[in-house]
Amino acid sequence: WVGLGNLLQGLVFGVRYHSEHNHLQTTRLYSKIKPKKCHILDCSGSTCAHRTVPPGSILPWRFFSCKERTKIPSKRKQNASIITSELLYRNLLKSEQENWNDISARYKAMTKRIKEKLEELHNKYTCNLGSPRITFGENVYFEENGCIFISKADDVDEGNADILFSTEDVGFSDAFIQRIRISPDERYMAISLKSENSEEATCVIMKLGHFPVVEKVIPNVFTFEWATNDVLYYTCQKNLKCQNVFMTTFTNEKRTKLVYTEQDARFFVDIYCTRDRRFLTINSNSKTTSEVWLVDCRHPFKSPTLVQARTKGVIYHIEHRNDELYILTTYGEPAEYKLMKAPVASSGMENWKLVYALEEKTKLVDLEMFSDCCVMFLKNAGHLYLNVISFVPHSVQSLKLPPWACEFELESHPEHTTSTCYFQLTSPVHPPKRFAYSFKENNLIEQAVQEVPIITNCQTTRLLAKSKDETLVPITVFHNMNSKELHRKPLLVHVYGAYGIDLNMSFKEEKLMLIEEGWILAYCHVRGGGELGLSWHKDGCQQNKLKGLHDLKACIMLLHELGFSQPKHTALAAASAGGVLAGALCNTDPELMRAMVLQAPFVDVLNTMMKTHLPLTIEEQEEWGNPLADEKCMEYIKSYCPYQNIKTQCYPSVFITAYENDQRIPLTGVLRYVQKLRKAALDHASRTSKKGNWIPNIVLDIQATGSHCDSSWEDSLNE
Repeated sequence: WVGLGNLLQGLVFGVRYHSEHNHLQTTRLYSKIKPKKCHILDCSGSTCAHRTVPPGSILPWRFFSCKERTKIPSKRKQNASIITSELLYRNLLKSEQENWNDISARYKAMTKRIKEKLEELHNKYTCNLGSPRITFGENVYFEENGCIFISKADDVDEGNADILFSTEDVGFSDAFIQRIRISPDERYMAISLKSENSEEATCVIMKLGHFPVVEKVIPNVFTFEWATNDVLYYTCQKNLKCQNVFMTTFTNEKRTKLVYTEQDARFFVDIYCTRDRRFLTINSNSKTTSEVWLVDCRHPFKSPTLVQARTKGVIYHIEHRNDELYILTTYGEPAEYKLMKAPVASSGMENWKLVYALEEKTKLVDLEMFSDCCVMFLKNAGHLYLNVISFVPHSVQSLKLPPWACEFELESHPEHTTSTCYFQLTSPVHPPKRFAYSFKENNLIEQAVQEVPIITNCQTTRLLAKSKDETLVPITVFHNMNSKELHRKPLLVHVYGAYGIDLNMSFKEEKLMLIEEGWILAYCHVRGGGELGLSWHKDGCQQNKLKGLHDLKACIMLLHELGFSQPKHTALAAASAGGVLAGALCNTDPELMRAMVLQAPFVDVLNTMMKTHLPLTIEEQEEWGNPLADEKCMEYIKSYCPYQNIKTQCYPSVFITAYENDQRIPLTGVLRYVQKLRKAALDHASRTSKKGNWIPNIVLDIQATGSHCDSSWEDSLNE
């Protein structure tokens, strides 16, 4: 059903990142839904240890104000202290909310105008795209407004459809449909439902027919696939980890069985079905290493078989075709992705043969396997490409996609024998356009699915900034072609730079609105992200984190040198782990910007990575390093950590959005950062009290709904 893009993203399950797409994932199994961190500081002994708490728990004030070697009072005094601390925390939270209400009230007229404009753009572009569809023989399945419908393929555009499932009818009215899987004979349908305020998903299995009924409900399910008509494999999350695989049957003898358990805390498990439905793969991934087990769909009750034992530093994923395994792997030099193959019966690494190797600095976004070929979706120097690898006879054809395109949004077809590959192209300012690639004709066809024209007066420019070590760093810039005197226009700079993840460059109504109002948008593809392949990420993680900071500074300076705005009209935007580089630059070079906008930012790297009691700390040592085991690593993290490096100086204005239900970025850490930043800015203003001295606004908006950069359209519109 799906490409390997979910597995390529599978190496970053524990990261502080979240896809902002929360619509139905029927045709793509996006693995950007990751376990989130939720922790508090628990003072015991001479150190502050972490313990996990349920989402939405009240975090006592003392837990983020305590310091190392804090003397622990007697139990009676400690209980009184906790009560007092909770009151302090609640008072601070109330104070921040009152402050936000006071500030936001000043912008009511502007907010009303922006909201109306965004709704207009949303209705014009996004609402007309339609829902993803799954085609099974004569039937088409699709979702609308929390319901799943079935229609005959010939009638789907005529409005003739029957309802199979409704979130409201099964008591999940506050949840959205995240993913569906239909059994091969269409007798069963598995659906995962997720609330906007929670990370956990619930899987509902429906028995289809004239009167569909709920057959089973499974809580805390992460991924799931049908092995046969009545055997479902699934993974479960526990304590923010996904390490167990279960099999459940819907035969006359119903049973559920544990199939696989991962023992290593650095590894996260998911499952995937090969395109031809021959195997289910159990994938156990750390940030740098993989191991795959195969479940034969013809014999789903047999024990899984190992493809290749995990080898440190080797990542691999599996597809299948004609009794051969096609292996997407980093094995061999250079350590970028290669497509290799091996017989199913002798799948060890010693039998892997090269089929195709990616060019240097090329990012593999996804791979789709078909009966006679496979399609690679690639990024190189900011441009998108298709590479079509034919197996009989062997050949490779490369197709450069339209220059405005920045992201793929893949569609899949359940028949791997199809002769056409469908996908969508998009950019921050271009709504998705549907394309089809015909294998027989070897051409790209634009699908006219809507009458709304794409904006044509937006200029897309790609630049290269020279970083401190002479490395060239890509920048993608958007601006209105009709804009004059660009140096006077406001500039919004975006950065992420972690976990090998690309900056999100999908269409956003607010980006198009900014372009129409004369803004310049810049996306800095710094090291630590994945835009130029695996080596680009490796060159920006652990002891190389400062390279990402140097890259970001070089990008902004180049933009100003080329006449794209100037510091007093520049804002920097980042979300989640992108807050590390943004917050670091705010400390080292605050004069480069006038404002910084952070969404659920990760701003206290050192304290977090010192706490091995956290469920994901060990897993994330491959990204940030291990400060407990390496004093040099501790000093290195301390050198760039945003919270650690706040100092008395003139800061830009800062706007932060945080979430009460955020399990990855605890609210306490954000509050602590805001308090320290405000104090530093005020201290500077008082020491340099000059006439007209500028004091920055440092504003915190605490959202009661949503969870870590994952909001409904209505909530994100309000933000």
